[in-house]
Amino acid sequence: MKIDIVSIFPEYFDVLNVSLLGKARQSGLIDMNVHNLRDHAHDRHRTVDDTPYGGGAGMVMKPEPWGEALDSILGADAVASDDSPLVIFPSPAGEVFDQKMARELSLEPALVFGCGRYEGIDQRVFDHTATQARVRLVSLGDYVLNGGEVAVLAMIEAIGRLIPGMVGNPESLVEESHEDGLLEYPSYTKPATWREREVPPVLLSGNHGAVDKWRHEQQVERTRRVRPDLLPPDLTN
Repeated sequence: MKIDIVSIFPEYFDVLNVSLLGKARQSGLIDMNVHNLRDHAHDRHRTVDDTPYGGGAGMVMKPEPWGEALDSILGADAVASDDSPLVIFPSPAGEVFDQKMARELSLEPALVFGCGRYEGIDQRVFDHTATQARVRLVSLGDYVLNGGEVAVLAMIEAIGRLIPGMVGNPESLVEESHEDGLLEYPSYTKPATWREREVPPVLLSGNHGAVDKWRHEQQVERTRRVRPDLLPPDLTN
């Protein structure tokens, strides 16, 4: 997968050189490039924002630097099609990111992330980019961040680990929270007794059928207690 990121804080993404994502970059599973938006601002102060038309608090990111930056990635003459790269702008006005979307995006050959700051990006950037590529506005949830960088890190982490070859044991991906619509069951390891707390006996029984049943019951109970909105209708009672 090819990933391009545009940000005024490219150093924010140095963390992507460590852990599994770092190994994936080294092995060539992921080709990732981070672009400094200020490289496309040509005044002395490399300005990327200005006051909003219509008044109001804060500043809005200017269209000119964004246009140049995205042209350099997509091509100035690019025309949107079903085969175009997908450009994602983190935005509290976007559709909510979830595990289903992460799986969907993990199948994309090329993703471009545009990290907004301040009060957001001039709307014309989204409108014009949609003529060059596919565009989606995506939100991590119902809260506001200082900028898109944290959201992009979270999305790349969630998407990247689903790319074949990223995680050593693919079966572990299937057993995680949200993969089957339920929260993950509790996990235990050695020792069997720790500070007078015992591992549930069923996990020591060697009865795989009983273990599977117990784990599913724990998933349902945890989901009912913590995220009842996720329960399918047949499990709500």
